[in-house]
Amino acid sequence: MASIRGARFRPLAGVLRRRYAPGMRECIVCTLVLLCSLTAWAQTPSGWKTVKDAKSTCQISVPPDWVPLGENNGAAVFHDSSTAIAVVTSQPGQEFKPLTAGFIKSMGLPKEKLFENTAKRIFYQDQTSRGPDDTNAFSTSVPSKNGTCSCHVAVLPTIEEDTAKKIATSLAPVPQT
Repeated sequence: MASIRGARFRPLAGVLRRRYAPGMRECIVCTLVLLCSLTAWAQTPSGWKTVKDAKSTCQISVPPDWVPLGENNGAAVFHDSSTAIAVVTSQPGQEFKPLTAGFIKSMGLPKEKLFENTAKRIFYQDQTSRGPDDTNAFSTSVPSKNGTCSCHVAVLPTIEEDTAKKIATSLAPVPQT
């Protein structure tokens, strides 16, 4: 019975192998890797703190060793604001739209620094450190119920870029309760 079953499925396996050209398989693999990495960015590590904007409309998550900058102002810092700062804001009434090609060009934003530009999120690196006292900065925007949520994270090179990216991509509207 096993040999009959194996023979029955052998032609099907051959069709599946020939269905995609080698170049298409490479493209599919690259796409899957990219999607997995975007999913990893969107997940907030456990133990991180939630920081809400002044109107409690939008929020980000920051590592546990970051502290709020003042009360209810939508910002958190690591050590002090010159080492690392993350700010979350809301723009009620501002329609969320992906960036246009002309706007991207006017910003002088290189393609490799624009990580996402979709109807669900805009995420890019808007400043790259040129030295130990110069910051790396990331900006993110997402649609909210009545406008747009935005986040800006600026960190010195001593802070891991992945941490800054995780903070920036944690941006979301505050869940309705």
